[in-house]
Formats: sequence, C-alpha cells, structure tokens
Amino acid sequence: MPTSLLVLALTAASAVALGFAFWKGGPAERWAAACVAVNMLAAILLVEALGGVDGMIRFANDGLTALALLAVTVRYAAPWMIGVMFFYAVQFAMHAYYMVMGRDDSDYLHALINNVDFAGVIACLVVGTAVAWRGRTKVAQPSAT
Repeated sequence: MPTSLLVLALTAASAVALGFAFWKGGPAERWAAACVAVNMLAAILLVEALGGVDGMIRFANDGLTALALLAVTVRYAAPWMIGVMFFYAVQFAMHAYYMVMGRDDSDYLHALINNVDFAGVIACLVVGTAVAWRGRTKVAQPSAT
C-alpha cells in the first residue's frame, strides 16, 4: 500500500472519483473508470507482490491502459477524453525519458510528474462524468414554457 500521505490522499480521491463515474457516468465514463481502476489495482498489487516495480512494468501497465482508453475515446468520442489522452501521452513520454536516459524512477521529479499527471486524468474523468450527468438530467426535465 502507498505510504506517502499525498499518495494515499490521491488514491482515496481517485476511488471516490471512480465511484462517481460508475454511479453517474454514461457508458464512456464507466468504461474509462474501469480502465483507470484496473490500472490502479494492477499498480498497487504489483508493488505489494513484488516489493518494488520496475519502470518497464509501469510503462507496460500505463501503455495498456492508454490503449484501452484510446479504444474508449474512438468508440464514444467524448470530448473530455482528449484531456485524458493528453495526460497519458505525458505519462508515456515521462516513462520513455526515464528509460532512455537511464534515470532512477524513484526520484522526486518522477513522483511529482506521475502524481500531477494521474490527478489530471482523474479530474478529466470527474468533469466528463459531471457533464454527462448534467446532460442527461437536462434532457429528462421537461421545459417550463
């Protein structure tokens, strides 16, 4: 389990955001939440099982998640998914930079970029869910004319 207070808070906020997406989101939000949830669970379980996770495993985990989210983006064409794909592009670039340069992925800069990036993904998911929810409630309410 993550030990940093900031990472624990981000994990808890992510769990709430994923629950919100499953509860109030449309199909795009639910599929995206499922992809992110699997990514989170895989990352946590790999750290618990292996003690330390190699950068290549994180790279593969995030790459598979980005591929799944790309399929969701193409299938549903939700505008908020553009933001998610941008954040996953940043994540992918960060992993590639650290692997090519041979840098240790346990430094502060890696943690900072990773946490800000994941918070951005979660923020996009929350905004997308709120917009989808609002759109459905607007359609369901009869106009008062």
